[in-house]
Amino acid sequence: MRVRTDDEVYRVDAVWLGPPRATFPWRARYVAWGVGLVVFLLVLAVERRMGIGFGFISTGWAVVITVALTQVICSRIGHERPLSAVLVMWLRELTAPRERSSGTGGAASAAQIRVRNHRPRPAETGRRRPERRQRARSGRGGRRDAVSSRRTRSKEVRGVRSPARP
Repeated sequence: MRVRTDDEVYRVDAVWLGPPRATFPWRARYVAWGVGLVVFLLVLAVERRMGIGFGFISTGWAVVITVALTQVICSRIGHERPLSAVLVMWLRELTAPRERSSGTGGAASAAQIRVRNHRPRPAETGRRRPERRQRARSGRGGRRDAVSSRRTRSKEVRGVRSPARP
């Protein structure tokens, strides 16, 4: 048993061959005639904006450009992808958000760096200095006992053992 699809219906193009008893030597779909008319008017408008006058040669070139552009456009459309879908797809491609290729901002300049006249000093805390002054006044701060004199500052890293000293 053979299953018939409806592809034959869509393969038939709505083609206008020309007036009766005087057909054109080429086949063109109805859509192609509409697209060609719009493209021809756009090509003429572009020629006028470029400063090309309306003459036989310029109009002939407009027809040649129109035929080429219409063939390109109509090769992209069909019964599965109509002209409206192609136009919507083209519009969405143009208006789609893009990834920015250039970074925002720029290199730092010397104008952005603040320079002070004096070197910054650490802020003095109010606790330590008065205690030292009080110790010096009482006489206890000037004397070191034997245990504290043996202690020296170590430059060792915490948690790492060093070899024993002789």
